[in-house]
Amino acid sequence: MAAYVFDDILNRGERVGAAPGKSAESRDWFRRAATQVTDVSAGKLLRADPDRLVARPKIGGMYLFKYDPKGKKTLPYYDVFPLVFPFASSGTGTRAPVSGQSFHAINLHYLPLRMRAKLMDKLYELVTDKRYDDSTRLKLSYQVLSSVSRFELFRPCVKQYLVNQLQSKFFHVHSSEWDMALFLPLQKFVGAPMSQVHRDSMAMFK
Repeated sequence: MAAYVFDDILNRGERVGAAPGKSAESRDWFRRAATQVTDVSAGKLLRADPDRLVARPKIGGMYLFKYDPKGKKTLPYYDVFPLVFPFASSGTGTRAPVSGQSFHAINLHYLPLRMRAKLMDKLYELVTDKRYDDSTRLKLSYQVLSSVSRFELFRPCVKQYLVNQLQSKFFHVHSSEWDMALFLPLQKFVGAPMSQVHRDSMAMFK
């Protein structure tokens, strides 16, 4: 399933000269292609490829997982399937795999598509290398994100996740697939419609 979602688009992109992450034009092409995919869900991806599932994600990688928040009855809403870049952990330094009792991450689902793209374009400035292979990550920390105004869109997306509340392992999204995952309909908000979540997020900047 994962291969059909990502590899098909990557192959079509190669035929038209679009290379993942390499240029704004290429990134836009992959994002548009992802919006045309309708027969995909977060649940399908999590079941699709066991080799993609990891127990401890790395800081700065992109991951999808299933989550059941503690105290969910008191939350206005939450995302069952976060799509995240982890950037800090309660038990490690900022460059180590996530461990400990909780971790902080940027959940991109809290922004509307146009703003996701805008934030992702800025985050590309933090890539560890330009190969865009399985090892490419973002050099993330809260200090970096909060100290530079061009990253301000990350603020509505910062969430803390308790390790004990995880409902699945982490599906690793390779860096060549970031722009596709960004625009796939993987979110599942409980407590409010997605439109309300996005309005609340954008209200933070008014």
